[in-house]
Amino acid sequence: MAHTDHQTMRRVLRREIAGTIGLLTDEHDFRAMRRYRSFTFDDHANYLQQVEAVLKDRADEGSHTTLALFDPEDYAAYCAEAGLDPEAPASRTCFTAELAATGPTIPYDGRPLAALVPALVDEAVRQATWEYATTLLTRLGPCPTCGEDIGRAGFTRASDLLCRILDTAPPGDRHLVCSVSGPPDTLVSVLHGDQDGHGTTRLDEAEALEFTSVLALGLATRSPGGLVLRTSAPGTPDRVYGWRLRAGALEPLTASEVFDAYCTDVESGDIISPESGVDYCEPPDLGDESATPGHRH
Repeated sequence: MAHTDHQTMRRVLRREIAGTIGLLTDEHDFRAMRRYRSFTFDDHANYLQQVEAVLKDRADEGSHTTLALFDPEDYAAYCAEAGLDPEAPASRTCFTAELAATGPTIPYDGRPLAALVPALVDEAVRQATWEYATTLLTRLGPCPTCGEDIGRAGFTRASDLLCRILDTAPPGDRHLVCSVSGPPDTLVSVLHGDQDGHGTTRLDEAEALEFTSVLALGLATRSPGGLVLRTSAPGTPDRVYGWRLRAGALEPLTASEVFDAYCTDVESGDIISPESGVDYCEPPDLGDESATPGHRH
C-alpha cells in the first residue's frame, strides 16, 4: 500500500515538472546535427512528427512544455566552452536547459508544429533584434559635450514618443512597424496592440521593449528609417499613417506618401492596387516634442 502511494505521489510530481524541447526547425540545422552518431534521426519530417507526438503525450499527462530554438553551431560552441562531449545526449540536455533559461522559448499550447515553428522563429528574431539594438545603444556611450548617456536618453525619448503615438491613435487594434537603416544592417521591429472594451491597449512587454529599442537607436544615431501605424476597428475602414525618421526626429508623412509606400511593390517598384477598406491619411499631431525628454545635441 505504501509503495502504491509513493508511485502515485511521484506521478503527481512528474506532472509538475516543466520541460523544454530544443527544436531543429529547418533542414539545414537538422543536417548539421546528423554529424553526431548519437543523433539517430535521419529524416527531418519524421523528426518533427515524433516531436509533435511527444508534445501531445506530455500535454495529455498534464505536463507543461516549452519549445526552444536549437542551433547546432551554438551547441558546438557551448560544448567546447563547457568541456562537454557533443556526442553525449546528456550534453544536449544541458544545452537545452541553458536555452530554457537564456534563449527564446514559446509554450506548447496544443497547436500543430506547423503553426508553432514560425512563432518560435519570430520570437528568436525579436530577441536577437532587441539584443543587437541594445548593444549598439550601449556602445554610443556618453555625450562628449554634456556627459549624458546617449543611448539611455534615446530610449527615454523613444518611450515617450511611443506613448504619444498610442495615445493619439484612433480607437481599435494597433499594428506598428519601425525600421531603422544603417550600417551594417537594417533593423525592423513590429508591435501589436489589442484594445479591450474599456479602450485600454494591451501590449506584449517583450515586443514593446524591442520596438522601443529599435526606435531609440534610430533617434540616437540619427539614422534614416520610418514608423507606420495601422489601426483596425469593427465597422470602420482601417487607418494607415506614419512618419519618416530623419536626423533624429519623426517627420509626418503626407497621405499621398503613405499611399505611395503601400501601393508600390518593394522588389520591382511597380504600382500595386490599394487595399479596399483602408484610409491612407496624415498622422495626428504628437504635440510639442521639445518637451520630450532626451538628448538634444
